Amino acid sequence: MSKRVVITGLGAITPIGIGKDAFWEGLMEGKNGIGKITRFDASEYGAQIAGEVKGFEPTDYIDKKESKRMDRYAQFAVAAAKLAIEDAGLDLEKEDRDRIGTYIGAAGQVAITYKLHGPSSCVVTACATGTNCIGDAFRVIQEGKADVMVAGGTEAAISQAAVAGFAAMKALCMDHNDDPEHASRPFDKNRSGFVMGEGAGLVILESIEHAKARGAHIYAELAGYGANSDAYHMTSPAPGGEYQAKCMQLAIDDAGLQAADVDYVNAHGTSTHLNDEGESLAIKAVWGEHAKDVSVSSIKSMTGHLLGAAGGIEAVATALTVENDMMPPTINYETPDEGLDLDYVPNKARAKKVRAAISNNFGFGGHNACIVMKKYTE
Repeated sequence: MSKRVVITGLGAITPIGIGKDAFWEGLMEGKNGIGKITRFDASEYGAQIAGEVKGFEPTDYIDKKESKRMDRYAQFAVAAAKLAIEDAGLDLEKEDRDRIGTYIGAAGQVAITYKLHGPSSCVVTACATGTNCIGDAFRVIQEGKADVMVAGGTEAAISQAAVAGFAAMKALCMDHNDDPEHASRPFDKNRSGFVMGEGAGLVILESIEHAKARGAHIYAELAGYGANSDAYHMTSPAPGGEYQAKCMQLAIDDAGLQAADVDYVNAHGTSTHLNDEGESLAIKAVWGEHAKDVSVSSIKSMTGHLLGAAGGIEAVATALTVENDMMPPTINYETPDEGLDLDYVPNKARAKKVRAAISNNFGFGGHNACIVMKKYTE
């Protein structure tokens, strides 16, 4: 019989705040994390804005000598792991480190830093990376191969090459360089592309037995995971959101729930036409007549799109949504688009009883990954 898995620790390095509490406060305030790029001179680029992490000092989390050997994305991962481990109240000196693993889009560095000898893997599935890492780590614990997993994603891709590349693909928002506060606008008719972000989001997953034995605080139960592929195009999702819908259904089925049991969708919601339309159609396909009852929001409206780390910070946000019965908003939602008529939680956080929630991430190459969290009960 599969073991039950719970979420006991959250670590977040984001453009709207560092640490779980600052991140959640930013989400609840509808804080904008988008601004002019400062990491290089972007004045000659079509896109000049991004969601940069502010005030991050690597030596607050990592030995100075070690930090100099790490790229920025690895620093984010190690820092987010420290925050998540501390938030979970895990005393690694008292734990069997052979039973603690790392599934992260920078797994080796975290495993080395914290001497975690359990299963370790670095999944690379573009914008679905963080969610695939969490889902795959979930399976490891379900199968009894580890007691604890540190899982999620990290990214620091705000660079000349990345900005130039995504801009050339016409994927980035390039008409709000002088108005970064309103640049990322998922599901809004006047959206014009995604805004790049950076950071890391990691969760501590534990078997229910391990968490209860040490009296851990439980944010939510991780109950279901689905993953599939559009197998359609390197950058475009398959029209109509068919396989995104199938992926969500896989996760809901895996959780032993019905779509009507799920009250909130933390959407991939990139602020591109193809994603926003396809994801909305996919939600309608899964929820059917209940589609208007499920609330949908995209925190990318505030953080930008963290690419491989998107699923990580969005899992943190979803766990806190389930725990607090508060849904983060989709900011900058002003003009409804034809056919996109769901409840996108516009502009202000909202209270709602959230029995279960799903977090979606859909990556270039057709990678789809969804996880379902529900309120923890004995």
